[in-house]
Amino acid sequence: MDRKTIESLFNHIDSIRCLVIGDLMLDVYLWGKAERISPEAPVQVVDVLREEMRLGGAGNVVNNLVALGAQVAVCSVVGEDENGRTLLEDFNNRKVAVDAIFRDPARRTSRKTRVVASHQQIVRIDRESRDPLSEEIESKLCAWITHHAASFNVILLSDYLKGVLTQRVIDTVIAAAGTASIPVLVDPKGADFTRYHGATILTPNRKEAEVASGISIRDSESLGQAAGLIMEQVGLENLLITRSEEGMSLFSHGGETVHIPTVAREVFDVSGAGDTVLASLAVGVAAGLGMSEAARLANIAAGIAVGKLGTSTVSPAEIINAVALTHSDSDTKIKNRDVLTAVITAEKARGKRIVFTNGCFDLLHAGHVKYLQKARSLGDLLVLGLNSDASVRRLKGDKRPLIGEEERAHILAALDCIDYVVLFDEDTPLELIKALKPHILAKGGDYTADGVVGKDVVEAYGGRVELVSFVDGKSTTNIIERILERYA
Repeated sequence: MDRKTIESLFNHIDSIRCLVIGDLMLDVYLWGKAERISPEAPVQVVDVLREEMRLGGAGNVVNNLVALGAQVAVCSVVGEDENGRTLLEDFNNRKVAVDAIFRDPARRTSRKTRVVASHQQIVRIDRESRDPLSEEIESKLCAWITHHAASFNVILLSDYLKGVLTQRVIDTVIAAAGTASIPVLVDPKGADFTRYHGATILTPNRKEAEVASGISIRDSESLGQAAGLIMEQVGLENLLITRSEEGMSLFSHGGETVHIPTVAREVFDVSGAGDTVLASLAVGVAAGLGMSEAARLANIAAGIAVGKLGTSTVSPAEIINAVALTHSDSDTKIKNRDVLTAVITAEKARGKRIVFTNGCFDLLHAGHVKYLQKARSLGDLLVLGLNSDASVRRLKGDKRPLIGEEERAHILAALDCIDYVVLFDEDTPLELIKALKPHILAKGGDYTADGVVGKDVVEAYGGRVELVSFVDGKSTTNIIERILERYA
């Protein structure tokens, strides 16, 4: 997983429409300090300093999706009580669609109160309903799902066994999603995972997987046995088991098992980490990432979430920064076209003069470096359009490039004179030039001004073309010839 892919995902995430179906609840936190023991009983006395109310259960999944920037709608049931009204008000404030949250006067809205002192939970007090839905309310949910499921990119089932996800509701979701080819992601609960038959992927933690499979997971062998049994019983194509400090394991029917190590960081609280996994996995799948890449995204997000106290969300900036740690210097410079276009627009607004050049840069040599340094001196920022491997092959033959596009991009991004690198797959950078609209289009001195691709485009809005001389005798072709002469 690279930074430019994640940046591009978040650049378009506001077009992703997510439907969350499940049990809603309020999480109330009483923050205080505990410095004495009660004279009435051997318990700590907590002096409450502040109170905080958060979305809990499926609401925390919603909160995570909103924090990531996706569009979200909720389908659930709450009571005709103050807690239910608070939930609806909170969703409205976050611009979450609540048309499918039905009110049931006979139902109590779930509320969990946690007392926290010195960064530790002292006690949790639960007030909730666990009864299945009434037939009338269940029918309303199913009818809404049947008529609206096709308008979403992904559906998430967040099951806390509080009664909303009845078998009829689950079956209706999976049937409607299957008809519309929409992925259904499930955070499961209970011992019987067969109730989710037909889902795209389940995301149990290790304990939940042990309960569902009846197998104690002690090592990789028992993990594989438990996963295989669950997948066979449920008819799953994919299963993601989260394993706390051991990371995650993704199992795919007929495919390779992928073990994703945890992202090392201090753990303060695992509350809601499963919700973060479900939400980030969903946006990855909806954005077109492969299941393995989406799972890696979820792993990074979960690693950030557990470093915070209480059920917490993760921002796109936090995820991007975490991904960038892999290549902390060069990776920040490599962008996809859509992301770079927005970046360059902002740089222009700050008065920066943009220089653009392009090429294959296969086997980087001193001639390349001097050329790029001269190009950079023409303005404030140098953007390098780099031919993809497919583009190089079309231009230079099947034996080229010698160095792959990702490696070429990182080598070039490590140069101080280059500010941004962007790959393009076309034979020429014309479309890239149209998108970026640089002030200066730089090209090698072996070209004539009239022969530079994009000249007319740049000059039409007041830009100019600059021809930069090459160092004589320095070329990739010459290097290849010398290698063949000496070693063939």
